[in-house]
Amino acid sequence: MPWRILIVIALLGLSACSQSGGVDLDKLVDIGTHSLHIRCIGKGHPVVVIDTGHGDLLDSWQSIQAQIGQYTRVCAYDRAGYGSSEPGPMPRHSQRIADELELLLDQARVGGPYVLVGHSLGAANMQVFASRYPDQVAGLILLDPPPLQLITGQAFPELHRMAEQEAAGIHQMAEAARQAADTEGQARAGFLAAAASELETLFGEGAAQVAAVESFGDIPLVVIGSGKANPAFGEVAEDYQQFWIEQSRALTQKSTQGRFILAQESGHHLHKDAPDLVLDTIRQVVKEARVK
Repeated sequence: MPWRILIVIALLGLSACSQSGGVDLDKLVDIGTHSLHIRCIGKGHPVVVIDTGHGDLLDSWQSIQAQIGQYTRVCAYDRAGYGSSEPGPMPRHSQRIADELELLLDQARVGGPYVLVGHSLGAANMQVFASRYPDQVAGLILLDPPPLQLITGQAFPELHRMAEQEAAGIHQMAEAARQAADTEGQARAGFLAAAASELETLFGEGAAQVAAVESFGDIPLVVIGSGKANPAFGEVAEDYQQFWIEQSRALTQKSTQGRFILAQESGHHLHKDAPDLVLDTIRQVVKEARVK
């Protein structure tokens, strides 16, 4: 999970670009405590809902979203503190994020059922959403979900410590940004504070929330795992990658309709490295949901 790279990309706005036609909803929606930015395109049900990885903005999915929008409605959003979404209450754990997403969809009048697509941290959030609102979920697609034994501290303690150090570093960056008097500095501080809290809680109370999800019942579940090891993890990179794959495969057992796909030549950013696979999987789950 290349947290620092994701943070830098988001800060520089390298993923930001305009959405081509077909947008039927693109605005800030008040959910009570703060407002969140949601963008929807296309028509039809089930509605595909995307939650991005740590540090990623909704614009990083614009190409995927545009293609999904050709056959059904699809919505992506920026979590609290990201992009133009306002900062939200702390801490930023998966349960809070899932509840805010449910409120957002309700307030934006985006009715279900939903096919949930979550990448990395977003996959943790979507597991909690599916557990808390199962009647609204027609399918669940998880891209490189965080390994449960890692985030709960049962395996690879050195990587667990690395994440904790990363979160501490982001907190320091947020404090420095807060000293800026300009609007841009304050926005950067809000983003960094959210990103730090998300990472911190993923390896804390958020991990417990994901671990508490025992079953998705008969909700169609597809887990896609990346095959390429991340050299940033040093000597343990290859071992960790195999562990991650095993953990992802095991996750499919939480649904009676679970299946695992390995993207052998892809890195962690599956929607960028293997977009056709991601698109084919989403289309298939939508098709299955319509038949059901």
